[in-house]
Amino acid sequence: MGTMHLHGIKLLLFYTLTRVCTAQNDITLSVFTVTSKSMTVQWSGHSGASFYKITATPKNSPEQPVFAQFSSNTVMGSVNSLSPNTVYTMQLEAMDNALNVLSSAETEETTAPDVPSIDEAYSKNSDSITVEFADVSGATSYILRAESETGDFFFETTVADTPGTVVGLQPYTNYILSVMSVNSGGRSQPSYPMEAKTVVMAPKLNTSSSSNDSILVTWPPVEHAILYTLILTLEGGSTVLELNTTDTVVTFNNLQPGTSYCVKGMAWDAEGRTVDPLPVCQITRPQSPDVTDVQVTQGRALGIAVYWMIVPGASSYLALTSNGQNCSTDNTYCYIVPQECGQNDSVYVVAYNEAGPSSPSRPASYITYPCPPENIWVEEPTPGNCSVVWENVPLVEYYVAFIKRDDGTEKTCNTTKTSCSFFCPCGYTYLTSVFPYNQAGTSLFAHVRNYTTIPCCPQDVTVKLVSTETLEVMWSPVKGAALYETTAARTNNVLHCNDTSPVCALSDLRCNTPYSVTVTPCSELRGCNRTCTAQEHETAPCAPEILNMTQTSNSTYRVLITTPNSPSTNYTITATGRYDKHTCQSRNNSCELTQLPCGSIYEVVAVATAAVGKSLPGFSKTLETGPCCPSTVDVTQVTQAMTNVTWSPGTGARSYVATLMSPRGEARCHTLDAHCLMGCITCGTNYSVTLDAISSTGHKSQCQYRGFSSSACCPTGVKLYRRTNNSLRVYWRSSSPQAYNHTVELYGTGANYTCLAAPGSMYCDIQEETCGDVYTVLVAPVGKYGVKVTFCLPRTYSVPCPGSNAGMVISRRRRSVN
Repeated sequence: MGTMHLHGIKLLLFYTLTRVCTAQNDITLSVFTVTSKSMTVQWSGHSGASFYKITATPKNSPEQPVFAQFSSNTVMGSVNSLSPNTVYTMQLEAMDNALNVLSSAETEETTAPDVPSIDEAYSKNSDSITVEFADVSGATSYILRAESETGDFFFETTVADTPGTVVGLQPYTNYILSVMSVNSGGRSQPSYPMEAKTVVMAPKLNTSSSSNDSILVTWPPVEHAILYTLILTLEGGSTVLELNTTDTVVTFNNLQPGTSYCVKGMAWDAEGRTVDPLPVCQITRPQSPDVTDVQVTQGRALGIAVYWMIVPGASSYLALTSNGQNCSTDNTYCYIVPQECGQNDSVYVVAYNEAGPSSPSRPASYITYPCPPENIWVEEPTPGNCSVVWENVPLVEYYVAFIKRDDGTEKTCNTTKTSCSFFCPCGYTYLTSVFPYNQAGTSLFAHVRNYTTIPCCPQDVTVKLVSTETLEVMWSPVKGAALYETTAARTNNVLHCNDTSPVCALSDLRCNTPYSVTVTPCSELRGCNRTCTAQEHETAPCAPEILNMTQTSNSTYRVLITTPNSPSTNYTITATGRYDKHTCQSRNNSCELTQLPCGSIYEVVAVATAAVGKSLPGFSKTLETGPCCPSTVDVTQVTQAMTNVTWSPGTGARSYVATLMSPRGEARCHTLDAHCLMGCITCGTNYSVTLDAISSTGHKSQCQYRGFSSSACCPTGVKLYRRTNNSLRVYWRSSSPQAYNHTVELYGTGANYTCLAAPGSMYCDIQEETCGDVYTVLVAPVGKYGVKVTFCLPRTYSVPCPGSNAGMVISRRRRSVN
């Protein structure tokens, strides 16, 4: 046993697993290796042993045991001359010189199968040799060994049965081949070797198809090859062509498009051997597709759907547009998304398979729907007449404009022009959009432009005078107005109201002034509608002022006022007293209050009235009417030159001035009483009777009464004469300017006589019955109604009997005024 072999045995002691039997002193035994006819065991040494005896006894076999003996220094040994594929019981005995068994151990193992024999070795591939050998009884597998002649290559491989193939060899190289059988015990010795040579390498074919009817085959030159054979077949079908060549490039033409062909390439060596390689299959390029339809699709994004006929042999397709977009698929259609609107492009389809692309199909033209106009605007040349206008868009057949009002009303307009008219009342917001159409359809969206018409002018504006200098303007809310401005033209367009409510109070205006009131609705988008019609409305008249009040009669007063208003303004003056009210009206600056009761105090106010309303009352003034004239005045003559005037009290009067006036003079008295005694009365005179009633504030009422006539004057120069015929004549001189009847009364001691003298007569004769008596003579005028003046003085005369021509006045009596 060589040194290298022993060294290997020592190394394998630690890695081989076998059944171990244990005896006395713990001696152990194990099988190291087996062959077809030998078995090598190893054991642990035993101290005191002189030698070791190993006995191999076949199990279940009538063959005789085989033994071997080894020295005490040996721990491994082989037993030869065994039978192949046989189970042996291996017994180890440690013995001394006396042949006593000191210790023993046993184990079982099977010998390897018999050595096989090689029948044939040949090479069908450049990297392998196939070995055919006879089967060996009991072998579970076989080991093929290949060695190069130079010893630089050694390779073993396990095979299950014959034939077996050794791979990983070099082409066109000689190898020494042997076979070993294997069972559970181990391997047999190598068989008798056989030499074999690998064939040349099969050509490494490279195939390609540059067109849909050709296949190009190329390969690198094969060492030691002297000829090449190419066989072209339909994949899974018959042979199409077979040729021999010494070139390394072959082109097969006139093939079917999109068809799979298989090419088998064989290289021949000088010995006439070749390898039987696997074929290389190559498909020709597909033919050009036929595009059948291009449709514009409208989804979330604009795209096109391209349809084509199926192409035999094509595994995928690529559709390309002239603007550089594409889609790929293994179907007969695909979608190219996104597309741009307003495109006039073409698309072609290329079919693909493993060989490459086909020629492009004929381009199919398509157009996408037009792009919506970018610039849309609304023009309103006149109020209510609008046009939506847009810029021209290419590839358009017609346009559809949509005008939607904010109340939901919608209008559409089909046109080939770039504008569309519509009625646009005030106060609305319009959403306008334009969709251009062509044969591809229209866009799913369009730019929307808002247009808001100016707010509507209020139609029911009411202007109401709520005070003399304030106009309340009311109206109904109008569409589109977010704010209202109310102005009055006479105030230099000063903004009086700026509010969102449809009501405004224009205050602090000038009275008696017409104002042009305009309600202007405004919106944030369109500003204000300055076309609204103004309404004329006049403020209340200015308040007139009382300039003066004068009394024109007992119960009439003239009131003088200012006239600050237009000539058509009516003025009403109202005098309000404690118990009554009096008014007068006028269009000029004066007015008379009539039938004002005397002795009253009134508050007089002037108010101007026009069609729009009344003014504020002017400042009031107090009017005090004159005191009332006494209802009765009585003038009583007390004496010929003195009268007593009495009257009833006059309302409102505190003092009185009574006046008796005649051409011959007047008598006057001023008193607080309701009577007055006045002298200096001229008899026989007609007096006018006036009475001034004066209030405490100095107001005076001149009262006229029925005239008073003083009594006739008492005659003067009264004398009594006796006449010859025993009659008495009373003579007098009348001082009255008028002729009155006079009554003559003679009162004597013996008789009383009366006589009535006619007007103008200055004497009266009385027939005396007794002479020589003393008479009281009273001559008094008789008034209009037969009233005798009672305050003439009597005279006393002594009348002698006949013989005396004149009487003698004895005395003159005075008459008391009481």
